[in-house]
Amino acid sequence: MPPEEFRRHAHALVEWAAGYFEQIETHAVLAQVAPGDVRRALPDRAPEHPEPFEQVIADLDRIILPAATHWNHPGFFAYFAITGSAPGVLMDMVSSALNQQAMLWRTSPAATELEEVTLRWLARLMHLPDEIEGVIYDTASISTLHALAAAREVAVPDVRTRGLAGRDVPPLRVYCSEHAHSSVDKAVIALGLGHQALRRIPADDRFSMRVDALEAALSEDRAAGIRPVAIVATVGTTSSTSVDDVEAIAAIAKREQIWLHVDAAYAGVMAMVPEFAWIRAGLDQADSIVVNPHKWLFTPFDLSVLFTPRMDVIRQAFSLTPEYLKTPETGAVRNLMDTGVQLGRRFRALKLWAILRYFGAEGVRARLREHCRLAQLFASWVDEDPDFERVAPVPFSVVCFRAINAGQQQASPDLDAFNHAIIDRVNKTGEVFLSHTSLNGQIVIRLAVGNLRTEERHLRRAWALLREALAQHSSQAAPAL
Repeated sequence: MPPEEFRRHAHALVEWAAGYFEQIETHAVLAQVAPGDVRRALPDRAPEHPEPFEQVIADLDRIILPAATHWNHPGFFAYFAITGSAPGVLMDMVSSALNQQAMLWRTSPAATELEEVTLRWLARLMHLPDEIEGVIYDTASISTLHALAAAREVAVPDVRTRGLAGRDVPPLRVYCSEHAHSSVDKAVIALGLGHQALRRIPADDRFSMRVDALEAALSEDRAAGIRPVAIVATVGTTSSTSVDDVEAIAAIAKREQIWLHVDAAYAGVMAMVPEFAWIRAGLDQADSIVVNPHKWLFTPFDLSVLFTPRMDVIRQAFSLTPEYLKTPETGAVRNLMDTGVQLGRRFRALKLWAILRYFGAEGVRARLREHCRLAQLFASWVDEDPDFERVAPVPFSVVCFRAINAGQQQASPDLDAFNHAIIDRVNKTGEVFLSHTSLNGQIVIRLAVGNLRTEERHLRRAWALLREALAQHSSQAAPAL
């Protein structure tokens, strides 16, 4: 594409993106399409001859936008609401233009060193120890996989060379809360430990891992000849955003001499807010911590950070330099390819660097505080309404609640269906998008605040839609209890 043509189309796409952000509320949050609609709108073969790029841009509006679920929408309250902020979007474009492949320092000194500097900024904002190093991966699943690979490296001598099979290695065990993320399950499977190597520890009435149950499990497993490998504690579980007692768990991990990984993918950024300093307790004792700026730090997907004071173990597990990748700087520089299974590395640090500069630390803190305020406000509406009940504490910006028949507190499969139906009615309006989870064996509704554009009016609209859905569904078919 000649430079002048590129410039023309780039300007058109910048206008398109600005218009998209400007008109985001005109789109249905949850895509209102049927399976197969996108496939049917497209030819089954690539074009034989060149097509005008204007037609490609036109198809964004014709095909792509109607079939997109709009995570940038202020009414997006499902999962963990996120924002692709404008500074990050712009830097993603720069990253694509520069097209860096930062496997080695020499293949991109800028990407290598900017990642180091930017993650040092983030670590200091979170009050993490200075000896901690960071590395960027794509998602928390990959960050957790690498953390547990390092734990396996420590627990099983020569595992890198000899593997696990056909050896005198006892059964291995990883511990986490019953509410820990499924990425822990996938990591133990991928690492060859076997799914049965994961032991989920019961939680208390606040959905936090029971420390006494963890200690009992460790004692029981050691007596049975099972070797503990790692404990995964969580700061902000996916279902309820509960917080495990990291400080107490860290003491156990130190005593037992096993790896402690902290999943702070969602709530870790709150460590930079003074009023939430309590979540920092124990983080300085962790062997690894995952934080996802693409969850609650306004960074366009994807960007996950693994922090660890033991990056030497990560490198020990994964470093491999074939002849064609050896360089004169080897030994004098840090090559990103040594920190994981991935050889190629995109220039992800650019967008986080720009976001921290554009918003500033206080600007970020102010927005995080506001999201927590909005969640507390919504929780107060739930608490005051006899037709709804809140089922979990609200430490951050997620509210878990469910609809009930006024005064009826008894769980039943029919009440679960009742809540599913209400979620479905609300989501079909296209104005907001809610998700669900299961707590104490019952289906509950999750409302997650985390989008930069979300204002109090959006929460009031979500509450009004929930009340309307409850009234409509109750009048048609009340649950049989």
